[in-house]
Amino acid sequence: RPHQRRETSGRRQPRGIKPPAPGICWLRRWKLSHQRMPMVPACSWSWSQELRELGLREGVRLEIAELPVVYQRARQLVSGMWATLRPQLAVHVGVATGARTIILEQCAKNHGYKDCDITGHTPEGHCCVEGGPEKIESLLSMRTISKKLATMDLDIIYSRDAGRYLCDFVYYLSLFHGDGRACFIHVPEAIAGCGLRTLGKTLQMIILEMLQQLPADSSLAECCPRAHVGQ
Repeated sequence: RPHQRRETSGRRQPRGIKPPAPGICWLRRWKLSHQRMPMVPACSWSWSQELRELGLREGVRLEIAELPVVYQRARQLVSGMWATLRPQLAVHVGVATGARTIILEQCAKNHGYKDCDITGHTPEGHCCVEGGPEKIESLLSMRTISKKLATMDLDIIYSRDAGRYLCDFVYYLSLFHGDGRACFIHVPEAIAGCGLRTLGKTLQMIILEMLQQLPADSSLAECCPRAHVGQ
């Protein structure tokens, strides 16, 4: 049975304390660039530097950006990413409180976003896309990926409930605009801020396996298919 839990940002935070922000980073095969938004505490974002230093396979470039814990701004950034960068794959990374292992999310839901962001707002109608499908599945099989990586002694499971907060919200938008070419990785709160090479290496292995599973016709660009990875 898939592991069920609430993500960190879905819990109510004490006054004056901002929850970790989701973010986005993307991979593509022709240009390397980097964007940052000063919303995530250094400890929860340190994995990105480790992953950047490790890199991916030859011919694949990694780009990273952070998203604020604000529904409207996150919506603009995710839709803008798909409209302008047109990545081959988007992989988002977030923190899951109470989890003891890395969790690969299979799908995202359209309704039920009643928890306020850091500005005190919720999405209009408490949904991601008005008139959109209630659930969107990733084109990739997280169950298959988790089972394959388990043979490499990696403690990874899959889930079908991303939490109904910014992580789930961002994931749905990415799946919607990217026609299912997106994934979400939840990392345990206990290791999210460690900044150890172990976490970067694990994320690298997961992303490479995801790229291997992409359909052959998933390229959106004429000569430079891309993939997008995000927190």
